[in-house]
Amino acid sequence: MEPFYVTTPIYYVNDVPHIGHTYTTMAADTIARWKRLCGAEVFFLTGTDEHGVNIERRAREAGMSAQAWCDLIAPKWQALWKRLGISNDDFIRTTEPRHVRVAQHLFQRAYERGAIYKGTYEGWYCPSCEAYYAEGELLEGKTCPIHKRGVEWAAEENYVFRLSQYQDWILRKIEGDPQFIQPETQRNEMLSFVRGGLRDLAVSRLSVKWGIPVPFDPAQTIYVWVEALINYVTAIGYLDHPERYQRFWPQAHHLIGRDINRFHSVIWPCFLEAVGLPSPKQVWVHGFWTVGGEKMSKTRGNFIDPIAEITSLAATSGAEWEVAADAFRYTLLREVPFGQDGDYSHAALVHRFNADLANDFGNLLNRTLPLVDRHFGGRIPAPGAPQGPDGALHAAAAAVPDAADARIGTFDFTRGLAEIWRFLGVANKYIDEAAPWTALKEGNSARAGAIVYNTLEALRIATILLTPVFPTAAQRVWGQLGIAAPLSAQRFADARVWGGLPAGAGIRLGAPLFPRIETRPAPPPRRAGAGRTPSARAADGAGPSSSDKGGGAMSEITIDDFNKVDLRVAEVLEAKRVAGADKLLELRIKIGESTRTLVAGIAQQYAPESLIGRKIVVVANLQPRRLRGVESQGMLLAANDGTRAVLLAPDSDVPSGVRVS
Repeated sequence: MEPFYVTTPIYYVNDVPHIGHTYTTMAADTIARWKRLCGAEVFFLTGTDEHGVNIERRAREAGMSAQAWCDLIAPKWQALWKRLGISNDDFIRTTEPRHVRVAQHLFQRAYERGAIYKGTYEGWYCPSCEAYYAEGELLEGKTCPIHKRGVEWAAEENYVFRLSQYQDWILRKIEGDPQFIQPETQRNEMLSFVRGGLRDLAVSRLSVKWGIPVPFDPAQTIYVWVEALINYVTAIGYLDHPERYQRFWPQAHHLIGRDINRFHSVIWPCFLEAVGLPSPKQVWVHGFWTVGGEKMSKTRGNFIDPIAEITSLAATSGAEWEVAADAFRYTLLREVPFGQDGDYSHAALVHRFNADLANDFGNLLNRTLPLVDRHFGGRIPAPGAPQGPDGALHAAAAAVPDAADARIGTFDFTRGLAEIWRFLGVANKYIDEAAPWTALKEGNSARAGAIVYNTLEALRIATILLTPVFPTAAQRVWGQLGIAAPLSAQRFADARVWGGLPAGAGIRLGAPLFPRIETRPAPPPRRAGAGRTPSARAADGAGPSSSDKGGGAMSEITIDDFNKVDLRVAEVLEAKRVAGADKLLELRIKIGESTRTLVAGIAQQYAPESLIGRKIVVVANLQPRRLRGVESQGMLLAANDGTRAVLLAPDSDVPSGVRVS
């Protein structure tokens, strides 16, 4: 298997770590762990960007030298990644001598090759970005498109990189290698940027003293957006470890936010071409996280602190802090496809914790291990010969490793995790239908033991596959399964073989890893004589009343009453049966940019897989209620004639979130 080199951006030491930094780093950590699981030799890099005018100013305000300021802040980033269980192989600081040496070496090389010349550079400059913008790129009032702050007109004698000379080269590269920039939307944005014409780029600063000196003109410092990117080749050993550089650099994958796409996808490859080095293999650009549809900002008060979110989740659930951190990582990766913008909410974190982790994953373990403890002396029973429903579970187990790898291995975390959860759904359905408790009542302990073994073997496979996302929680599950071989020694191949769970191993009971968070709202005041509505009966699968079938008098409502009901078009993302309920399906739906869960009594008319991707109509503002342990956040509309339910849906395709009126 090819080596794998994954990088995050080096984070600006002036920044306060927020959800965007954490998202990139957790995604990079997950792919690094996944590739290691699959047997690849991996190098995972993160670090801090420590030069530039903003750091110079901030240090001066603090009454410190710039170097002292960086020495104070950089260890806090290192401590954060350690606390979050990030498995980086190196942490680079751009003030380190190894980086200074490589940056000066490559700048000198570009100059000697004629790619850099001295000239006067002027334009609109954003001090926060430390970047120039063409006038057409600015927002109204000449403000920065990223920071929404006013820009400054700057003119200075600098060294200039002949970026325009590489316009045709980078255009051919992007057009000829569709995988070089992902996702497609970001690739198209860069194609548009390049086709609009590239200007030569100032790559030194005379006015900024806190930076790496230009080797042949120490009065100037190397522009931070050139120098900082060089960290990627410094850390992999361009000068110090050439063999490692040769092995890993052709497999370099940069994970970045879209605000720094042009630096990584256009300027950086062009500079590498100028000095005779190959480009990275891929630039993966993720979207922005918003809160309530707005970009995060400390001044707006919607700034998301990942440590605070994890701490809150741990406190309200009673889970270990590290397990809560795993749940936070899972929610970020599962909730929004990598590459798209997403709206963060604590409610979504709680929902994923309850529905996916407490219900689907944790409960499968919690309901099976006590059977081993009570009926099999605390030791894994023998598997026995396959019977009846065993075949479906075996087939799902055989399919899930490759299905997950096809997604997670290509940065499609959301759908890769959905594949694993589909497998967990099969396992939950299996134990419900195979019913080992019934076999025990009938005195057939061998069959009951086989069912229990099969369920725990499914958990073994799922736990191996989930290790990159749940480094702590997976270890806890592994310990409860009582498997002597360390989880750290497991590889992808171990998840592809059925029967790896050793019969006779002693299990270890423990408290639930994901204790359910009680979110039941207070019941609304009820009017005298008020009862459940016909639509509420449809939601939980109860049969229709005579008025539902068209008989009897219907009570009239006013237009104001009707206007209180918020009907929306929704798209079904996931569907599965509710454990222990013949009529109920649990649906994960998308309404505009938000997702939620609802429970519907349509399981006898619709197979779960037939609903995925369908557009339906839902009551979006119905007070949540709990059905069979699952919180239903809305209700779908269906016609019911007493024998069947028929979904109501738009007769032509419309976007999810559109209001029905």
